[in-house]
Formats: sequence, C-alpha cells, structure tokens
Amino acid sequence: MPTLVHDFDWPDRFVVGTIGEPGARTFYLQARAGAKLTSFVMEKQQSAELANKIDEVLDDLIEIAGNPYSVPTSIPVELVDNEPLEPVEEQFRIGIMSLGWDPSSAQIIIEAYPIVEVDPEDESSLEKSFEEPSEVLRVRIPVGAARAFAKRTREVVGAGRPLCPLCGFPMDPSGHICGTPEV
Repeated sequence: MPTLVHDFDWPDRFVVGTIGEPGARTFYLQARAGAKLTSFVMEKQQSAELANKIDEVLDDLIEIAGNPYSVPTSIPVELVDNEPLEPVEEQFRIGIMSLGWDPSSAQIIIEAYPIVEVDPEDESSLEKSFEEPSEVLRVRIPVGAARAFAKRTREVVGAGRPLCPLCGFPMDPSGHICGTPEV
C-alpha cells in the first residue's frame, strides 16, 4: 500500500498547541492549508526539541556570510499566532521526526512519521518496523514562519505546571511533595 503523505508547502497555519490542563495536556502539531486541516499527537519533549532544532538551524544560517537567506533574528509581528488549536481530529501519534533545509526555496522542511508498535517477541511485528510508513507529514515553511513556530512552541511547552524551586519537579495544583534533588 502506498504511503499517505500529508503535504503542506507554505501552510496557512502550522502550530503546536495543547488540549487539557497542565499536568494532563496532550500536545498536537497542527497544519492547515485552505480547508485541509490535520492534527498529530506528539510528546511535550518532542515539541521542545523541534523548536530548539529549528532555532539552531536558523541561527546557523544567519552565520553564513551575508545572511543570503534573510533569516530573521526576531519574529515578524504578522507571523505571531497565539490562537488556540482548531478542531482536532488526530491523524497519528508522531514517532520519528526529521528536520531539513532546502536552500533552493529557503524553507525549513519537517517530516514526521507515526509510531510503529513492535512486539520484540513477534518476528513479523519487528519486520513491520522496517517497512515503508503508512503515513507521513511533510511541511515546508519559510524562515520567518519557522522562527514564529519555534517561539510559539517554546511558549506552549513552558505554560505547563510550575517547577518546584527546591527539587525542580513539576508542582500539581493539589499539592506537592518534594523529591530528592538531583546533584
């Protein structure tokens, strides 16, 4: 069966958002182009790492003599998106992600693949992990939109439960018992 590709080239909207209360939030990566809207579940740490890696790529591009791709150091105001997620209909839970750069179009390329469930005792299950994925998300965004995406994602990730100043673990609204601080 051919791979279903959710392809977005310069989407109208590309954001990370959450549903639920801090401590029980589900993170979604959402893309929209016209009437086409897709949502993908991802982990909080995946969201944070994606934002960090996008900023790293953009910062490296700025260092190229003359900044030939006009990579912004700040977020263009017209690209700030603080709106909530649009209605969510989950396509798949993201497992592996890749990040790339296309110098011909000056776009960041993000690909996300679904988690493949593998039973180590079932040989046929293990073989499936090496097959072509059933679906893939592929998004191409220009540098300004990438910078805005990374900023919003860091803000969404940081909007969770506050950290305990003593032990560094998240504090629940119902109370908190400090764990042993790591040294």
